[in-house]
Amino acid sequence: MSYITTQDGTRLFYKDWGTGRPVVFSHGWPLDADAWDAQMLFLVQKGFRVIAHDRRGHGRSDQPAQGNDMDTYADDLAAVLNALDIKEATLVGHSTGGGEVAHYIGRHGTARVAKAVLIGAVPPIMIKTEKNPGGLPLEVFDSIRAGVAGNRSQFYKELALPFFGFNRPGAKVSQGTIDTFWAQGMLGGVLAHYLCVKEFSEVDYTEDLKKMTIPTLILHGDDDQIVPIDDAGRLSVKIAPNATLKVIPGAPHGMCFTRADEINAELLAFLNA
Repeated sequence: MSYITTQDGTRLFYKDWGTGRPVVFSHGWPLDADAWDAQMLFLVQKGFRVIAHDRRGHGRSDQPAQGNDMDTYADDLAAVLNALDIKEATLVGHSTGGGEVAHYIGRHGTARVAKAVLIGAVPPIMIKTEKNPGGLPLEVFDSIRAGVAGNRSQFYKELALPFFGFNRPGAKVSQGTIDTFWAQGMLGGVLAHYLCVKEFSEVDYTEDLKKMTIPTLILHGDDDQIVPIDDAGRLSVKIAPNATLKVIPGAPHGMCFTRADEINAELLAFLNA
């Protein structure tokens, strides 16, 4: 397996397929790079170079006690891009990974980046505050932490249902999709997953979005039960100066799995625009 080592000695697993224009993926919580299988398989066959890493504490990467914060996640993404000398990349982030993409640009600029895609992403900020009265209350995220600390195996099995919209009337439930969500979650470390909750809920990405001057596509399902579109995509498109919002009707948070053909088509069209 392929790894790069960060400045603090953490080894990050990554996949790097193909030789064309680079598309770099940042996964959501509590998953790993395998969450992008459908997109990476599709795009590598369309002639793109596709790259995805496991966030520290997730998947096959090391599980250090330090660095489980968004600043370090963004620096880790920079370490991957620098180690592989990636240029003119399209950065694609789902959920927490969308925050990572935005914060990377906020901290490191766009010298290596041509475009960005935020899918069901957490920016600008998820938690309810005086400045963000439409956000989710702290109790929501405290319950996630309690689930991770108490019995994360059971918690991930239950979380998969709203994540993929399998709790909706008439939904076609895929046990395999639930199983891969659980397996990816359990491969990561409980400490990193616990600490990451704060990073996807309480970090304010507003200033990062303002620096996203590159063409940016925001994809969001209007039935996202995890990151509600009104609190995220519909706000982010008003902040990022060169962004376009594409609403996927009826799509859940995990639409990269359940609506892969639609998401792949949107990505390909944006990449070729």
